[in-house]
Amino acid sequence: MRILVVNAGSSSLKLSVLEDGRLLSELTSPVPGGRIDEDAVRQFITAQGPLDAVGHRIVHGGTEFLGPVRVDAEVRRRLEALTDLAPLHQPKSLHALDLVTGLLEGVPSVAAFDTAFHAHLPMAAATYALPREWRQRWVLRRFGFHGLSHAYASRRVSELMERDPRALRIVTCHLGSGASLAAVRQGVSVDTTMGFTPLEGLVMGTRSGTVDPGLILWLEEHMGMPPSELAAALEHRSGVLGLAGTADLREVLAAEARGDADAVLAVGVYLHRLRAGIAGMVAALGGLDAIAFTGGVGENSEAIRSRAADGLGFLGIALDPRRNPSGAPDREIGSATAPVRAFVLRAREDLEIARAVVQVLAPAG
Repeated sequence: MRILVVNAGSSSLKLSVLEDGRLLSELTSPVPGGRIDEDAVRQFITAQGPLDAVGHRIVHGGTEFLGPVRVDAEVRRRLEALTDLAPLHQPKSLHALDLVTGLLEGVPSVAAFDTAFHAHLPMAAATYALPREWRQRWVLRRFGFHGLSHAYASRRVSELMERDPRALRIVTCHLGSGASLAAVRQGVSVDTTMGFTPLEGLVMGTRSGTVDPGLILWLEEHMGMPPSELAAALEHRSGVLGLAGTADLREVLAAEARGDADAVLAVGVYLHRLRAGIAGMVAALGGLDAIAFTGGVGENSEAIRSRAADGLGFLGIALDPRRNPSGAPDREIGSATAPVRAFVLRAREDLEIARAVVQVLAPAG
């Protein structure tokens, strides 16, 4: 099958054409202000020739979509009904879906969900300690995100280890502009750092990560800050950007090396939360066999990988100073004497989405 994969992210739209797992062509187009360059999309698709199917990354499937699904008018309507759960992400995904569907009439489309990999979290991991009446009236639970990346990374680690995934305990670290961790046991996500929204968890490029809800209530009640301003600040002006003045960790690490106080603090906060998050995932697993770093930062920042691991030796994690700095993903970077194996992987959400397309369409074909 020649499959077009459409990945509408927070800062870019990525289009990929794959055939039997081979990447034939790709386009990454920025989406300034959330606006898709429709002409660029049209030109790319026109140049590809016949396509058999389309796979779309959809951020939120709620509790309704627990796996990939073929898109029709009813599914499209139900996806739009979930927009309130992901108001910053769902509209971009649906815009891309509508645009590509209009350009490829008659070509079947499949939606693959970032939340689906975490859909079966144990109740203890998924449940917020909120009033019963709230939880019965509304769907207030931890959904988790980046599931397509975590699913691919955990499966890829098992391949590199030549082990059955059902015998492994793996922590996958998706570190990019958005960042999250997943605890994967026997191929299943049993905990993750993001929650009801992608704001929970690690410090990210422009997102705050976990913040005491009492602090937010204080700003609203005592400082008169409206919810719209709070949301904009937490999503777009916090995280590494809020601490160091730039969301680019490469620039922050360079400034830290020069002794810039804001950069020193930003890296310290980032790593503190990252190490604590990894340790929490290991606790959820009851031990650890492997750890994997992926995403833009996870793949490309040897310093972040090294400094995160330096604080986790008590968990059996140790990187090899010769293997960590250089080489292309996918590769092993752990010390040969460490009980936990460590890897750096290229993020391949496109492969995971294409896999979902085959899963949904192949039986009918």
